[in-house]
Amino acid sequence: MCSAVAYEQTHLPLTATSAGTTARQKRKSPDGVATTDLALSAYVGSNAEVFPHILSLHVPEGSVIADVTYGVGAFWRQAPRDHYHLLATDIKSGVDCRHLPYDDASIDCVVLDPPYMEGLYRPSAEHLAGAGSHAAFRTTYSNGQATPHEEGRPRWHDAVVHFYLEATREALRVLKPYGTLIVKCQDEVSANRQRLTHVELINALEKQGLYTKDLFIVVRPNKPGVSRMKQQEHARKNHSYFLVFVKTNGGSPRKKAAKKAATNKATR
Repeated sequence: MCSAVAYEQTHLPLTATSAGTTARQKRKSPDGVATTDLALSAYVGSNAEVFPHILSLHVPEGSVIADVTYGVGAFWRQAPRDHYHLLATDIKSGVDCRHLPYDDASIDCVVLDPPYMEGLYRPSAEHLAGAGSHAAFRTTYSNGQATPHEEGRPRWHDAVVHFYLEATREALRVLKPYGTLIVKCQDEVSANRQRLTHVELINALEKQGLYTKDLFIVVRPNKPGVSRMKQQEHARKNHSYFLVFVKTNGGSPRKKAAKKAATNKATR
């Protein structure tokens, strides 16, 4: 039998101080360092200023990126093009974003920025949005051509969303599994009705098998104006969105990330 003193020395409960010390000894030190150098969810600036942050956070270097509505290349003015294999096309180069010349599951990232104003989907060129000081909208955000109305096809704002969905279905075809889709859009008031385009697209694209991974808000630095106004009914839109989706086809992005981390650890 052990003495009472020996028993107390081996069986005494931990004091508050000793318990805290033991817990600290077992707790692992967190990885990483403190920093404010972060990609943020909202910026006051231009698309060119925001786009590099999106790439650095969501698109690994060396990725094949298909910018299928390249236009004048506004997104890429401050982006490190040499870090990626860029495939730049648009309707002017003869490539419709709804009919891409790429093989199935061959692209790491697709960038999509089609005309997002219903005024750019008019059956007459004379009625297209963008006149006078806003004429650049016709050349930057569309091909400046009328959109012939086809029987049974949506019109006005619904035509905008329909075009996006046609283009995203094609993007899904060419994207690799867990590839990234970056979509630029802007809400609008159409026929005096508030249309939250970014919400409509998120709901529709998730039904197509895309996971909404991130959202960036771009606020224009200058103050918008109108040429004629009798009475304002809705807030004037001075912001737009970059939506970031991942092609999961119903799979779990968390499980994919865990599997990728485990693979990287095993190869070290």
